[in-house]
Amino acid sequence: MQPQQIELSYAIGARSVGAPRIRNALMEMLQAVRDSGSISAAARTLGLSYRHVWGELKRWEKLLGHRLVAGDAGQSAQLSEFGDKLLWAERQAQARLSAQIEALHADLERAFALAFDDSTHVLSLHASYDDALVALRTYAAATAQVHLDIQFSGSVDAIRALNQGRCVMAGFHAREHPPVGSLSHRTYKPLLKPGQHKVIGFARRTQGLMVAPGNPLALQSMADVARRRARFVNRALGTGTRVLLDELLDQQALAPRAIEGYDRHEPSHAAVAHAIQSGQADAGLGLESAALAGGLDFVPLVQERYHLVCLKTALEQPATQALLAVLRSQAWQHRLGTLAGYQAVASGEVQSLRTLLPWWNFKSEKADTPAARAA
Repeated sequence: MQPQQIELSYAIGARSVGAPRIRNALMEMLQAVRDSGSISAAARTLGLSYRHVWGELKRWEKLLGHRLVAGDAGQSAQLSEFGDKLLWAERQAQARLSAQIEALHADLERAFALAFDDSTHVLSLHASYDDALVALRTYAAATAQVHLDIQFSGSVDAIRALNQGRCVMAGFHAREHPPVGSLSHRTYKPLLKPGQHKVIGFARRTQGLMVAPGNPLALQSMADVARRRARFVNRALGTGTRVLLDELLDQQALAPRAIEGYDRHEPSHAAVAHAIQSGQADAGLGLESAALAGGLDFVPLVQERYHLVCLKTALEQPATQALLAVLRSQAWQHRLGTLAGYQAVASGEVQSLRTLLPWWNFKSEKADTPAARAA
């Protein structure tokens, strides 16, 4: 017989005085049988039918492969030796783990108390990883009771999650004023629609080459990376940093095959930094803050904007408004400015999608509709 697996669950309801912190229906039935001396009396104690208790005991006996109760139906009953051992083991475990159980119970109660606190807000956010966003999560919770439920993913996946209703807000990044026809244009335009989406300013940040201390290969550009055959470490498809890299390569007329290691992927800026720090790579594109945290040198290449975006319908929701108040505060903007490679630019401002990402020519697009062509 295979070992039995223990699964924990919890219930939400009125507080029961004296009830054990972790409850199990089988253990409650065994305790009731022991205390009452019969299955019918145990059923009355538990507020259940005799048939239900008898059926459950038989079901558990079949599952566990041992008899739990000695005695026939309708007669007095007592626990079998195995039933006694099972109940004893459960009570021993509860006694040994009482402190941890109490702490877990208290943590769950505190967490669920937020749902009933009208002064507390929770906002679901899918976003490209960003050090400032991590700092915002801590800051907003501590100062304004705004809790960001963040799931990190690539920029493209984050916006898709927003459009599919899997979050309230998304975080993505792109070069400042990316030109028409750029990879940013081709990547983000199909995902973002004026009139449907609202972009909220968050930060300006610097991306560049993370290199070993002293920059031994004297890398100053992606052209240098290609020319000197530096071992490069990339980010995965769907990440904003991968989009940025491909734009830089296109700008310098470099093919991906010119970069040694273009097909090697790491899941985060920190992982890229670690690959360089450990000597597995010579360079990678990433954040200045990640380079400094990894003890690396940093060669700035480009400034970009990190944007937050939500649907227009979410802009007036209390959680969104509470976050906007945090982003607009002088205290947060000062905190943001202390992070390496970051500037508080338009933080908390609801901005024009067309101005930030100027890819929509409404006049020409309107003229290219089927109705216009038919006319």
